[in-house]
Amino acid sequence: MSAETQSQPTSSLKGKVIGYLPNDRPPVGAMLSLGFQQFLTMFPATVLVAILTKFDVGVTLLASGLGTIIALLVSRRKIPMYYGSSFSYIAVIIVVMSKFAPACFSDPAQIYCPDGVRIVQVGIILTALFEIAIGFLIMRIGKEALDKVLPPIVTGSMALVIGVALAGSALNNAGGAAIKVAADLAWKFWLVAFITLVATILFSVYLRGKGLIGMLPILLGAIFGYLVAIPFGLVHFENVIAAPWVGMPRFTFPAFEDPNAWGMALSIALIFIATVPESTAHLYQMSLYIDTLAAELGRVPVEIKKLIGLNLVADGSDDLVVGLLGGCAGTNYGENNSLMAITRNYSISVLFTAGIMAIILGFFGKLVAVVNTLPVAVQGGLGIYLFGVIGMQGIALIQSEKVDLFNPKNLAVGAIILICGIGGNLALPSGVFPFQIPVLFPNGIPAIVFAAILGILVNLIFLIFKPKE
Repeated sequence: MSAETQSQPTSSLKGKVIGYLPNDRPPVGAMLSLGFQQFLTMFPATVLVAILTKFDVGVTLLASGLGTIIALLVSRRKIPMYYGSSFSYIAVIIVVMSKFAPACFSDPAQIYCPDGVRIVQVGIILTALFEIAIGFLIMRIGKEALDKVLPPIVTGSMALVIGVALAGSALNNAGGAAIKVAADLAWKFWLVAFITLVATILFSVYLRGKGLIGMLPILLGAIFGYLVAIPFGLVHFENVIAAPWVGMPRFTFPAFEDPNAWGMALSIALIFIATVPESTAHLYQMSLYIDTLAAELGRVPVEIKKLIGLNLVADGSDDLVVGLLGGCAGTNYGENNSLMAITRNYSISVLFTAGIMAIILGFFGKLVAVVNTLPVAVQGGLGIYLFGVIGMQGIALIQSEKVDLFNPKNLAVGAIILICGIGGNLALPSGVFPFQIPVLFPNGIPAIVFAAILGILVNLIFLIFKPKE
C-alpha cells in the first residue's frame, strides 16, 4: 500500500465514499481525534465494572489499553477490536469477593480490595488459557465442532442467567442497601437511581444514530445521575482533593500460592461460555461492515470473518495481560465496534492510539479519584439497565440463531440452566451449590458455574445418545 493511501482518508473514485480500512493510517490530527472517540466510548462501561467489583480503576484503564495493543499485535493487525471490562464476569467475581475479601467488599468506605483481586486474577488467567486453546482448536478443526458442544441454547441461556443473577447487586446499590444506608434515607438513593436509569434509557434510545454522542449513553447517564446526586449529598470530594495529579496504579500479582485461588479459578474461567459467542458475533458484524466499505472503495475484501480462531487467541491474549496486571476481565467492545461502523473508521492505528491514551490516563490520579466518587445509587441505576441488557442479549442470541424451543432437547437444556443458575443464585446461601470438590470447588460450586456445567453435560448426552427427531 502506498504512503499516500496510508496517510490520507481512503475514498472512491467519485469522492463520495470516505473511510479507513484496517491497514490505513489517518493523518496525525485525525488519528488523535478518532482515537479519543474510541477511548471515550469504552471508558464508562470499563470503569463501571472496576467500581462494581472494587478493582483499581487506574490498573483497569491501563490494562485495557495495553491488552488492546497486545491483542492487535497477536491478530497480526488484521482484526480491529478495542478491549474493555466485561460485565459477564461480575456475578462470579462478586461471589469470590464476598467469600475471600468479605470485610473489604462489604465496607462502603473501601473502593479497592486487593486480596480478592489477587484471587480473581488467577481465574482471569485461566480464562485466557481457555480462550487461546479454543482459538487454536477452531483454527485446526473449525467452528462447527465447537458449536455442537456449546450450541446457542447453552450460550444464550448462560447470558440470560448472568444478567438476571446481577439483579440483586443492581437493586442493592440502587436502594443503598450495599452501603447499609439508614431506612429513612433510602428514598434518596432510589430516587437518584431511577432518575439515572430513565436518563440513560432516554439517551440510548433518542440519541441513537447521532454520531459520537449517540455512542455514549452510559457516560451521559452517569454524568446526569452524578449531577443529580450532588444536591442530595451523595457525592463526596475529599479523596479527589487529596489525590495526586499523577499516581502509580495499584498493580497486584496473582495469588498462585493460594489454594482458594485455584478453587475459584475454574468458576471464573467457565464464564467464557457466554463471552466466546459474543466475541464471534462481533467479528461477523465487523467483517460485514469492513467488506462493504472495501467494496465501495474498490478495494480487496478483508474477510476477517474467516479469522474466528485467531480472534479468540487475541481475546485470550488481552485477558492474559489484564490477569497478570490486576485489571478486570476483558472482552472486545460492541460499543466501539458500533462507533467504527458509524464513523467508517476501522484503522488499527487509531485503536493503537486509543490504547496508548488509556495507558497514559491510568496514571492520572485525579481522574481515578473522580471516577471513584460515583455514588452507589448512580451505579445501581446504570446496573439495572446494563445487567438487564446482558440478559436480553441472551434471548436475542437464541432468537437470532432460530433455536427451536418446541424441541424437548433445547427446552431441557435451557430449563435446567435457567432454574439452577437463577434459582440457585437467589435461593442458596451465597448462591453456591453445596457440592464440594477438592481443589476445584472446595467451598461448593457457584450457581452460575453449576448451571453451565449441567447444561453442557446434558447437551453432551444428547450428542452421544442421539434421540429420534
